[in-house]
Parts: sequence; structure tokens; C-alpha cells
Amino acid sequence: MRRHEPAGPPQGRIPEGAARSLPGASRLWRGSWLAAASLLAALLWQGSTAAQDRAAENPARVEAAFLRNFARYVSWPTRAFASEQSPWFVCLLGRNEFDSALEATFLGRTEHGRAFEVVRAARLDQLPACQIVFVDLPVATERRAALAELRKLPVLTVGRAPEFLEEGGVIRLLAGERIEMSINLDQARAAALTIPSKMLEISREIVENGTLRRWR
Repeated sequence: MRRHEPAGPPQGRIPEGAARSLPGASRLWRGSWLAAASLLAALLWQGSTAAQDRAAENPARVEAAFLRNFARYVSWPTRAFASEQSPWFVCLLGRNEFDSALEATFLGRTEHGRAFEVVRAARLDQLPACQIVFVDLPVATERRAALAELRKLPVLTVGRAPEFLEEGGVIRLLAGERIEMSINLDQARAAALTIPSKMLEISREIVENGTLRRWR
């Protein structure tokens, strides 16, 4: 995978009139990235102004909130669901590091008229047809094998591993002292998923056309 350090986000991804079109846009973009990321985190935390502090205190709760809101922002093809009444299946593959906050985050919630079901499993063949899969497999070979099986399916894969994007995952999400999100656009497109510009604008890294672009 090629690496590239551009002055701003991918062409056509930022709304017209955004800061990157102004003189000194590179410095402005890099200087404002953390503030933008914190803002998105607050929005994903249902309006809380203390999202960054909560991420450090309880990363699992913040990650669960991100998973909940990915269902709102990302677009799936119709074929991702068995029927119009089918629920969202949000799946955890691997270690059970999420506490009860994962189920609590989705309890009683709906998105686009669909309820949520949370499924935890140690192996991929134990999962139903999920729309979101958080891949928490610590062994790289197992993680790559799971991602290879999910690669052509309309599944949003999310994980924490440093190599997650390069291995074929869609979103790498870290919630700790800082909240960071990186996106593999190539894999999202291969899975027929549409990532909105508001997510791309605050991503730390984006993979597009085989090139990893880092914004700060």
C-alpha cells in the first residue's frame, strides 16, 4: 500500500468552501483536526460535551456509541438485509472486551425503522448475516482470515488493530486519551457501503485507490 501525505482530504470529499481551499489550508486543516474529531465524538455521544473525557474513562462505551451511529451515517445496499423488517445485527467477533454497555447502547433503539440485535461470537461461522462486525481477534492470521471472508459482503468491519485498514477492514477506531478514526474507502466501496463526507472530513487516515493518506 502506498503512503502519501497530502495537504488536505480527497478531492470531491469536502464541501465547497471548506477550509482546505483557503491560503494556508494545510496548516489550518492539521491544526483543526483534533477539534473536529472531538466535535464528531460529541455528536456520536448523543450531544455530550465530555466525549473525549468519557473515551479515556470508558473506551468501550464510546466505541459502542460510534457503532450505534455508524448505522445512522453509513449507507448499506438493500441486499444487506433479508427483508424490510429485518433488524440490524451488530456483531462482536473475538474477545469480549465490551462490557454490558454494548447491549445497553442498542437497547430499545431503532435506525431507519429497524431495531438492533447484538450478537457476540468467538468464530465467524457462529454469527448471523451482520451489518456491522467489530473484529477483536488479537491473532493477526485469524483477523486477516475473517476479514477476507467478509470482504465482498455488505458488512461494515470495525477494529482497533494498527494494521486493520491494510488487512482489509473498513474503519479503524481507537477510543482512549484521544479518539481516532481511519477509513479504508477502497474496502467500503468493495462492500457496496457509502461513507458520508462528514466522516471522511475528520478521519485521521483514508485509504483510497491503494494509497494511504494521512491528514496529520
